[in-house]
Amino acid sequence: MPITSKLPNIQTTIFTVMSQLAAEHKALNLSQGFPDFNAPSDLLERVSKHMQAGHNQYAPMMGVAVLREAIASKVAGLYQASINPDTEVTVTSGATDALFTAITTVVQQGDEVIVFDPAYDAYEPAIELAGGKAVHIPLQAHDFSINWQQVKDALSPKTKAIILNSPHNPSGAVLSGDDIQALRNIVADYDVLLISDEVYEHIIYQAPHCSILRYPDLLARAFVISSFGKTYHVTGWKVAYCIAPPVLTAEFRKVHQYISFCTVTPMQYALAEFMQQSNHHLELAGFYQAKRDRFVQGLANSRFKVLPCAGTYFQLLDYSGISDLEDVVFARQLTQEQGIASIPISVFYQKPPAEQCILRFCFAKNDETLDQATALLTAI
Repeated sequence: MPITSKLPNIQTTIFTVMSQLAAEHKALNLSQGFPDFNAPSDLLERVSKHMQAGHNQYAPMMGVAVLREAIASKVAGLYQASINPDTEVTVTSGATDALFTAITTVVQQGDEVIVFDPAYDAYEPAIELAGGKAVHIPLQAHDFSINWQQVKDALSPKTKAIILNSPHNPSGAVLSGDDIQALRNIVADYDVLLISDEVYEHIIYQAPHCSILRYPDLLARAFVISSFGKTYHVTGWKVAYCIAPPVLTAEFRKVHQYISFCTVTPMQYALAEFMQQSNHHLELAGFYQAKRDRFVQGLANSRFKVLPCAGTYFQLLDYSGISDLEDVVFARQLTQEQGIASIPISVFYQKPPAEQCILRFCFAKNDETLDQATALLTAI
């Protein structure tokens, strides 16, 4: 029976495509962003403990109280933000769930949402499904920074929200204090909301992270989203959260309850208990910086150009000194012929820059995997 697609221009996500290609060719998978090492053993043991304790039924729709309290405590310590765990924190089934819910909550037919290219591929489909239109602003080519004059020029009476992503996937760029001040100056005169994707908040190599949570005037109009999967090496758990002021959270929860309703229960209790007894998130930057440095040093004699990486566990490599093939084609070739999978970043643009030759590699891997990867890349 024929149907009319709601997303006629959308195909299977590049992450699925490249991971499948890597599996088919038995290639090292540095494409999709997940570690090949395990979570802290103490955290895993707590999951089993809470399963055995009977925490296996539906959790409260907004998340178990003890986890929401742990989130509020962490935010107070890191960002000096006073957050009410009952009215401002919602636990979700992954950050994509939180992003989709936030967008669906506020975007109505004809609304515009500003996104920055290259943009994570979950943003625009959610905007379109809500009846809105994504307004694409390209990040500046030399450092993936934001041209704030372009943002100001793009604002209109139709603008409902701006989606921010820092640390930024795929580039690793981060927002600075100057960026935040520019944002504050621009939105002060507009009724525009912010959706801040901060899932890599603890993987940042220059301090401090300029979270929207630090700025009361911005938080008053924002949904701030973070991910336990990225922080605790458990991407398959799909546990995240959204912080927003009470009026936005109330609307967010109206939508959330009809998307996923609640999130896996024993993991929530385990995360809450682990957060109360561990500073794992404070150690994450040093942990991943060592991996980034190992990966970069291993490429010292390669023909790839290493681009700056200020955050996330992704490294961009410019291959223009090797090939002039389009990045999608070159990424497939590397997977099929050299045995290493990456992500072509052109798929995150509405209009990719001409002659851009850049691939994204995930370095959230064991040292042995990183050494094997750099050996393969250096041999090209």
